[in-house]
Amino acid sequence: MHDFILFTISGLVTGGIYAITAGGLTLTYTTTGIFNFAHGATGALAAFSYWQLHTDWGWPVWASLIVVLFILAPAFGAVLHLGIMRRLEGTSETTRLMVTVALLLSLMASVMWIWDPKINRSSDMFFAGEAVGFAGTRVAYHDLITLAVALIVAILLWILLRSTRAGVAMRATVDDRNLAVLNGSRPEVPGMLAWAIGTTLAAIAGILIAPKISLAPLPLTLLIVNAYAAAVIGRLKNLPWTFGGAVIIGLTVEYAHGYLTDKHFPTAAPYISELYVTMPVLVLFVALLLLPQAKLRGHASSRTREIAHRPTWTGSLVFSGVVIAGAIITSRLLAPGDLYQSSQMWGIGIIGLSMIPLVGYAGKMSLAQLGFAGIGSICVAHLGQGGNPLGILWAALICGAIGAVVALPALRLSGIYLALATAAFAVALDRWVFTLPKFTWGDTEIDLFNSGTLQVERFDWPGFDISSHKAYFVFGGVFFALTSLVVVWIRRGEFGRRLLAMKDSPAACATIGMNHKLTTLTVFALSSAMAGVGGAIYSGALTSVPPSRFDFTAGLSILMLMVIAGLTSPGAALFAGIFIGTPLMKNLFPEYTQLTMILIGLNGIALGKNPNGFIAAKIRPEWEPALKRPFVIAASVVVQIVLVVLRFTDVIANWPFVIGVLLAVIGIPAALKIEAMILAWHAEEPKAEGLSEQPEGLGLNGGRFKPADLDALDKLISLPSLPTAVMVEASSTTQPGARHGA
Repeated sequence: MHDFILFTISGLVTGGIYAITAGGLTLTYTTTGIFNFAHGATGALAAFSYWQLHTDWGWPVWASLIVVLFILAPAFGAVLHLGIMRRLEGTSETTRLMVTVALLLSLMASVMWIWDPKINRSSDMFFAGEAVGFAGTRVAYHDLITLAVALIVAILLWILLRSTRAGVAMRATVDDRNLAVLNGSRPEVPGMLAWAIGTTLAAIAGILIAPKISLAPLPLTLLIVNAYAAAVIGRLKNLPWTFGGAVIIGLTVEYAHGYLTDKHFPTAAPYISELYVTMPVLVLFVALLLLPQAKLRGHASSRTREIAHRPTWTGSLVFSGVVIAGAIITSRLLAPGDLYQSSQMWGIGIIGLSMIPLVGYAGKMSLAQLGFAGIGSICVAHLGQGGNPLGILWAALICGAIGAVVALPALRLSGIYLALATAAFAVALDRWVFTLPKFTWGDTEIDLFNSGTLQVERFDWPGFDISSHKAYFVFGGVFFALTSLVVVWIRRGEFGRRLLAMKDSPAACATIGMNHKLTTLTVFALSSAMAGVGGAIYSGALTSVPPSRFDFTAGLSILMLMVIAGLTSPGAALFAGIFIGTPLMKNLFPEYTQLTMILIGLNGIALGKNPNGFIAAKIRPEWEPALKRPFVIAASVVVQIVLVVLRFTDVIANWPFVIGVLLAVIGIPAALKIEAMILAWHAEEPKAEGLSEQPEGLGLNGGRFKPADLDALDKLISLPSLPTAVMVEASSTTQPGARHGA
């Protein structure tokens, strides 16, 4: 009984912290329509700021709390709204979600940059050592403060949203922004207030929980995963249900932690003792399954439209050929150490390719692709022993089957709920499944990660020896190129058209008789199989693979890079592989270990401006004119061949070679743009033939067209000129279209 009371009190305290966190998360979602994945990272930043002021600099507790909770946190929330979140109006839910993921990565990397994670830090409890007696046990003052703060937050949030003008304005803005404006509301004010309050609540939760766990960025950041379940129980709208769900999760976690031990389960304890860590995500998964089935939606208008270009076979084959040629050349230029580290880029690239059909074409947000890659790694290590290449096939089949099983509950979900379900699956994998010790299934002994690290032999491919670093690097490039052609085949075929149609309007697809559930299951299985193959290639490159390689946050980085570069382009997967899977950033900036993640996050934050990524939005338009001039491409190829010859004959070194190749590639669109500017400068503009100067376009000069304007327009659109009398009559109207209607 004593243990039960102790666990109950601890569970209520933990639930109180989850309630504070989930309350802030629900507030920002309810009032702005943005689910903030960076909520936990904000709490981590606040906890470290409080530690810096109080513990390191010696400020009093009250002064540190005032600065962090009443100055820094609300100011940071207001800046987030004004600088980032308000610009997301009119963008898709996927874009809004990925911007907050980018913010999470940036904040987590910034915290690790400012406060070295290698240094152990601890945060003191409030009134440390002071406690009161209750039911035969002692309750620390810090725990009582946590419970009191959680209760006060619940009451104040309820009053704010139900009984104050500001709260009503917050809810009205997200329900119908235009109607709220017509009624005199200023949407920027309630939005900024919501983000300021939400950030403050994240800061409170971070400061309260920091003494109970290690003061480290990752545990504090992933605190939000535990709050997801509470927020989902409240369906991201209902605060009382959210706080009740937080208490349930807190009690579940503490009961599991206390009772799943050797004392109560001596045989099963090694396998279930760490299960308590995944209890919140298991509750989240169950809560998602109990949600009402998502209604089919039609097409929703948005400020910017996501584009999935239909690639040509010619261009795709050229891309694959360039990848293979680049792999061959690079394998002979890099030093052995850099070549070994760079071989993993092909596995990461294939994992990136697996996201294109599922997320890019079908619009199904999955955060578990790296988790499937981890399963593929396990398959190739155990079923491909001795370098048996059939291990790759097993990885594809098993991951595809698991992906289809995971997709079964996902059929009922969409949008943010689907993203949370896949996130729960990924966290359960890396926190519990991948860390399981050896166990026996019937007569079979199973040790998933060999109690710590997988040893993977490189594949014994018939007729080829790919055991060396050079050979495996080329092998990875060939496999990536072939997988990219599979993605192109999907996009160009009927299945690709079904995926795009389902993304654009599931309701319309159901109306014309398309089985969108079967399509969803198929694309989940296919994408999971591709991710499993990527995990197999990735593991073969490393040969020694710990489970930390498949951490949830690492998967977010790959997805973020894919979105930044262009989630529907195979070139984005190549970019992600190079950026993460090579020592490029480490060699360029050896002193700044967190710079890679910060750059990923900062670029991802800019997605609100263009969700199509820089390949579709920037690079592709720049290259369109060049593709129509084969001689220009041929000249660039000749220059690059000359550079290769000069490098292999040791006339130039690596860096001049790389710079020369980049100039030969980048110089093509730049030269054509300069040529177009010169031609435009000398060309005679149609406007000079009679269009009068207008401040912002035709018809704005007093609301009338002049006769000279109408005559010039006729010439531009190849219409015959009308008699002057008709022109004068038309020019006297305020509607230019009336002229041709006459």
